[in-house]
Amino acid sequence: MASASTEQSVTDTAATLISKRNSTSVVWNYFGFKKEDAAQLQVLCRACRAPVATSRGNTTNLFQHLKKYHKSMYDRCMTKMPSTSAPDRPNTSRQGSLTEMFESVTPYERNSKRHGEITRAITEFIAKDMMPLSTVTKPGFVALTYTLDKRYNIPSRTYFSQTAIPELYKKCKEKVAAEVKTVEFFASTTDMWSSRTAEPYQSLTVHFIDEDFNLRARCLQTTYFPDDHTGENIAAGLREGLASWDLHEENHVCITTDNASNMVLAARLNEWTRLQCFGHRLHLAVGELLSRATALCRKLVGHFSHSWKKKAALMEAQRELKLPEHNLITECPTRWGSKEMMIARVLEQAKAISQVLSGDRYARSLIPTWQDIDVLESIHKALHPLLEFTDALSGEEYVSISYLKPVLHLFATSVLAEDAEDTDLTKSIKIKVLAYLNNKYGDPNIQELLDVACFLDPRFKIQYISTDNIPAIKTRLKTEMVDLAQRTYHRVNDNYVFHKNTIFLAASPSLPVEDVAEAELNNYLMTPTIDGEDDPLAWWRVHKISYPQLCIMARKYLCVPATSAPSERLFSTGGNIVTCTRSSLKPAKVNILVFLAKNLSGSQVKG
Repeated sequence: MASASTEQSVTDTAATLISKRNSTSVVWNYFGFKKEDAAQLQVLCRACRAPVATSRGNTTNLFQHLKKYHKSMYDRCMTKMPSTSAPDRPNTSRQGSLTEMFESVTPYERNSKRHGEITRAITEFIAKDMMPLSTVTKPGFVALTYTLDKRYNIPSRTYFSQTAIPELYKKCKEKVAAEVKTVEFFASTTDMWSSRTAEPYQSLTVHFIDEDFNLRARCLQTTYFPDDHTGENIAAGLREGLASWDLHEENHVCITTDNASNMVLAARLNEWTRLQCFGHRLHLAVGELLSRATALCRKLVGHFSHSWKKKAALMEAQRELKLPEHNLITECPTRWGSKEMMIARVLEQAKAISQVLSGDRYARSLIPTWQDIDVLESIHKALHPLLEFTDALSGEEYVSISYLKPVLHLFATSVLAEDAEDTDLTKSIKIKVLAYLNNKYGDPNIQELLDVACFLDPRFKIQYISTDNIPAIKTRLKTEMVDLAQRTYHRVNDNYVFHKNTIFLAASPSLPVEDVAEAELNNYLMTPTIDGEDDPLAWWRVHKISYPQLCIMARKYLCVPATSAPSERLFSTGGNIVTCTRSSLKPAKVNILVFLAKNLSGSQVKG
């Protein structure tokens, strides 16, 4: 009843009080102003006519009045309020203490954990991404770090150069040293290089398969090499490089190099098995054949590269002729593949090129004749299929040496085989390239190495090995397995034999090691080959328990790279470090930065 009477009172009073102008809050339904209060200065409660002090636009006192004197009205008012505008919602924000305010702007201590984390991250960023040390002084980078964390002050450039980078190098080198220390067998690549500042360097990389059958590649050094590049000096430098990492030459399987005479001599002096780089061999095989054809292409590319008007005209002609809007490709003198791609692009854009040049009386002589086009097409038809093989064999993250025998077989039977539609020039090119490769890979020692690698690849096994050579390959592997077993196996009890951390169940306590090796080889050959697209290391990872000795042979020989591309990639990295703006870098610093850029990874620098 009281509630009803109160509502009636509010209704009666509503006629005598004026509502607030431009009000938006529902609480103003319970308050108003007298008619004569034109400025609406004094707020009156419609229920009790009591004045309520409130500043203009502030409704806190109005809510408090209803809550204290008119509880039922307050409850109904609150039900009409949006959930986010409740005035008595507890305020979860609080004013920070003076200590917290000072901490939010006080720089980190140099020895604090957070400062160390950020500094290490910047150091790794500089090393891994080959950034100049001056990056830490650039206004944009300084602003970036300040935005990310205002309490962090970037150390000086000198600190990164003299302290942070050397410490990171030391830590990364220790991890690489611990990794290669456990290696049983390894292969290597090497090459010589001169930097932008004409300082000579020698690279050295090692490649191995760990016990979990993961193929690893590590850059050991990019050493300053001021001595004459003779075979004797290179051989000594390679021996010193391996010795500095405690790698023993008797565990060195093979070194892959280019075909320079000093490299050949260095391998012979060290009595190391040397595999000639497949990419370099192919480059030499096709280099002379391409020399004349590329002369015309070089002139065309140069003509369009040095004139923006000619480039624009070429693009317009491509649109008119509905050709792909591609730029012409410039060759790299040391990469035959770039020459082939240059030829392919000139053939693709031949019509557009002719259309542009025909309007220039000074350049009409560059228009390819039909004879020129025939020559380029003949060369392109013969060599284009070889390009993808070079790229495939240049990888260092997967097994490549066992591909050489299948690739050479494919060249002889398919890719470089004569076709009835081939022109005389195409046939001649195919014959010359195939004869050159067969001659250079005809060395008996190299053939035996390739046969062993092919044998140990479960994708190929004996498929590409001459029938007459299979017994010799089995005998070699059997001899090595027996020798390895006699050196590494030791009997623990009558039933088990331990090899490092793996336990193998012996077939018989008195079974000769020779018979065990023979059984492994025969069982391996009886298993079916796997698909050509499968990973041979994944297969060995699963079957290593079944072939405890043969799997070690697989780790020994399948780690050899088919090309010296890993060493050449080091020099590409070095070229990105020794730039025109960083030409004053000392050789020791170059070695450190190349080492970090190639070996640094999250798994290596953490922990």
